[in-house]
Amino acid sequence: MLKLFRYLKKAYFPVLCIIALLVIQAICELSLPTYTSNIVNVGIQQGGIEDAVPEVMREETFQGLSAVMEQDDAKEMKDAYELYSKKQVQDSDYKSYKDGRLYVRKNLSSDEREKLDTMMSKAMLTLSSQMAQQMQANPQASANLSKSQKEMLQEMQHMDIDEMPDSIISQAAITFVKSEYQAVGIDLDDVQTKYLLKTGGIMIGIAFFAMAAAVLVTLTSAKLAARLSRVLRDKIFKKVMDFTNSEFDRFSTASLITRSTNDIQQIQMFMTMMFRIVVYAPLLGIGGIIKVLGTNVSMTWTIALGVAAIMCVIFILFKVAMPKFKSLQKLIDRLNLVTREILTGLSVIRAFSTEKHEEERFDTANKNLMKTNLFVNRAMTFMMPAMMLIMNGMTVLIVYAGAGNIDAGKMQVGDLMAFIQYAMQIIMAFLFISMVSIMMPRAQVAAERVNEVLDTDIMIKDPEEPKPFLPEKKGEVEFKEVYFCYPDADEAVLHNISFTAPAGKTTAFIGSTGSGKSTLINLIPRFFDVTRGSILVDGQDIREVKHEDLCDKIGYVPQKGVLFSGTIESNLKYGKEDATEEEVRRAARIAQAADFIEEKEEGYQSPIAQGGSNVSGGQKQRLSIARAVAKDPEIYIFDDSFSALDYKTDVALRAALQKETHGSTTLIVAQRISTILHADQIIVLDEGNIVGKGTHEQLLQTCPVYQQIAKSQLSEEDLKKAKEVSAHE
Repeated sequence: MLKLFRYLKKAYFPVLCIIALLVIQAICELSLPTYTSNIVNVGIQQGGIEDAVPEVMREETFQGLSAVMEQDDAKEMKDAYELYSKKQVQDSDYKSYKDGRLYVRKNLSSDEREKLDTMMSKAMLTLSSQMAQQMQANPQASANLSKSQKEMLQEMQHMDIDEMPDSIISQAAITFVKSEYQAVGIDLDDVQTKYLLKTGGIMIGIAFFAMAAAVLVTLTSAKLAARLSRVLRDKIFKKVMDFTNSEFDRFSTASLITRSTNDIQQIQMFMTMMFRIVVYAPLLGIGGIIKVLGTNVSMTWTIALGVAAIMCVIFILFKVAMPKFKSLQKLIDRLNLVTREILTGLSVIRAFSTEKHEEERFDTANKNLMKTNLFVNRAMTFMMPAMMLIMNGMTVLIVYAGAGNIDAGKMQVGDLMAFIQYAMQIIMAFLFISMVSIMMPRAQVAAERVNEVLDTDIMIKDPEEPKPFLPEKKGEVEFKEVYFCYPDADEAVLHNISFTAPAGKTTAFIGSTGSGKSTLINLIPRFFDVTRGSILVDGQDIREVKHEDLCDKIGYVPQKGVLFSGTIESNLKYGKEDATEEEVRRAARIAQAADFIEEKEEGYQSPIAQGGSNVSGGQKQRLSIARAVAKDPEIYIFDDSFSALDYKTDVALRAALQKETHGSTTLIVAQRISTILHADQIIVLDEGNIVGKGTHEQLLQTCPVYQQIAKSQLSEEDLKKAKEVSAHE
């Protein structure tokens, strides 16, 4: 899978942007529980008062706190406040207070406030305890108190501040601050409302930033994954275009189609998720753990238990579903193969009435894929409810354990809520990782299949330093002691083939079925490379020149005519895009195709269906020949290209070829002797060996194999007539 990243080497900036956006999103997500906790703890329970460092204090309260504090602490508190005179008080926000001077807090850093909070909280409790003792000692003052106030004073007399939990001290200090604010004349409801609105506004802003980051990450990662898919499809297509028949034997056409479509789609889906999760999930998980440790260390065991349960579920899924993931792509290959075979051979299937058999074969491949997909989907369906059960069970466990801590004063309600949110974020991080780990096996299989194509070593390559063709031998083709053996075959197909096809002449090849005629002719355009020996074109070994330059010299007509979807004109211009209209018409005329083309309503603009299915076999073959003629090459290769033509058309076509292309070398593979009577040189093959070489007349006298072929096809009278036709041509 990692090998595919080499195709994203120009996408460093988008990747860095995705990482930066994910960091922003994670920070935003991790900060929200803290604000939720503050809304509950500070906004609701503490009435919007953040800590025990009051914004303003009466002079007598300030002096009372200074009296119960150590000297250094009292000095720090004094440095943190500024004394307002009566006139300054009247000119400030505290003008409702008219009984004296006030101490107003200066702008302090968070660290300074935190330090003062600890000192002043204990001082406030100590001062409250002393006041309670004074009230208790004054019967007249205590007589005006309610029963609950008397009970509170009784408790405050016997409390030990050093043994009290921090949360109890903090809550008691906040009560002291509230009393002080009421004495100053501050509206406590207004303080609470302002805090809630401020904190809520901050939360909305953070949520908006998190949403914006998530949207941008999704768009960027989707675009990046789509770009990777385009690059991979392009690479596979270009690689397959360079394949020789040897490489095609390794991969079926159906498999190559699956690898170019479904496999790359799996990789694209995984890459889209991976960019968003592989970075985001660890950030969220690690950040959540750090936040949890800062909230309440004693309850982290609940998260560890939940993570262990999730890992157990993932492990079981891997053991059960992993083998099925690996077989999915092969089953898709199989379904594509069966479908392609049935659609390609539909006419044969109907002719033999084997529709039911083929339906059963397709149904078997389809059901196998369906069963595997169902198994995988059921396994995935089980995963989500199991994860939700673990998450909800963890929430109940955290609430149960947290209730005891709240009751003991070790934790506040808001902290418990924040703990639950952080725990869910940690669990979600592991859930994201599990989703990636579930998608990864199938994507990994797909990546291996794509890499298998991309890493395939092509047998036929261009030389590092290509040599030029020799102008003085233009059009000459020479075989020198050529041997050829198909890959993985036990025996050679061609043995010690040596001959020269002179420039501007016609050389024909004939022999029984399986004698190696097509194999020999396919070695010239390097569809295969010779096993031993060498082939020279224009005096140069074809392995030492650029393959593109070699193919530019050749006009190739295969045994089975191949047309591409488009028009007749686009097919005829396939080998020479800049061919003029006159050149196209000349090629069609030579190939004896002009008549049926011009009979069509749209002429040369008539559409050609995929594979040329809307023209007859003979018309398809003539168009294939015309395509090669329009290219005007040095060398024509006709691989049994006249077999689909009737005798009259065959004679007319060969006559036109000989007249119009007399400067080019022509190589013809034929089954019919009548096709090659005119050849300047006929080479007879038998079981991969040259058993005869010469003209028609010479071979009739010297080559038993040729004599046998001639007698099987032509009578004595036909042979005589064929000689006369040949002489006339």
